[in-house]
Amino acid sequence: MRAAAVLVGLQGLLGVGFAGYLVVRASSASLPLGPLLGEAGMFALCGAALLWVAVGLLRGLFWARTPAIVTQLLLLPVAYTLLVPSGQVPLGAATAVVVLAALGLLMSPPAREWAADLDETRRG
Repeated sequence: MRAAAVLVGLQGLLGVGFAGYLVVRASSASLPLGPLLGEAGMFALCGAALLWVAVGLLRGLFWARTPAIVTQLLLLPVAYTLLVPSGQVPLGAATAVVVLAALGLLMSPPAREWAADLDETRRG
């Protein structure tokens, strides 16, 4: 679960970092400011949520596994879109590797055993 937490945390950091990049880009771009700031806000919120989930996984809290799995499932089409329609093969391949690795770790037999633990102190 710790390895999965690290991957989810990296995804969260990338989301927050991309939000920062969009804010910097908004100040220097000729594009409308509102949509760029809205997109930056969305990435910041999603990145912060993933960081929160990663912390939950690192602390061994059961609730964090489900949003981590759902996020990985939602990122699979993103990896496909990067690979095939947009032709950004290196970025798509890297995304697919990270997403599939995180999904594999989150759904592995040790992770399922961890999730089946009935220790009430970790259910928080």
